[in-house]
Amino acid sequence: MPPDLVECRSDHAYLGYPVGFYWLNQRLEVTSILSEARDSSGYAFKVINQEFGCFDLIYDSSTDHWSVQQP
Repeated sequence: MPPDLVECRSDHAYLGYPVGFYWLNQRLEVTSILSEARDSSGYAFKVINQEFGCFDLIYDSSTDHWSVQQP
């Protein structure tokens, strides 16, 4: 398992935005971000990867943990 499940670029915000993530032990690039949401538990991004399609990248701020799901 890679050390960071999701790689983010942070220009000005705490978390920034995702640029890459790991799925099935391979690094995938974020082609585009479809949506982003923030609530009291953390952040959620719906992203597209050119080869594998849509993914949900969810950050839980209480555990400092990312999860990657393919809907």
